[in-house]
Amino acid sequence: MADIEAHITGNVWKIEVAVGDEVADGDTVVILESMKMEIPVEAEDDGVVKEIRCAEGQSVSEGDVLVVLE
Repeated sequence: MADIEAHITGNVWKIEVAVGDEVADGDTVVILESMKMEIPVEAEDDGVVKEIRCAEGQSVSEGDVLVVLE
């Protein structure tokens, strides 16, 4: 299993995946908004989305787990 974490503090602008989706290394899974900029958060491994631990509009901090892959 692999955790995909927020690399900045911001708001979840858009979730690009759903539970059960297959993702590849480099695919965008979540888009964060910080300081009026949209910042993609990408998968660092191939896998299947097991859990989404954030919601659109939610504030997140650097290091928070956003998505869990298996």
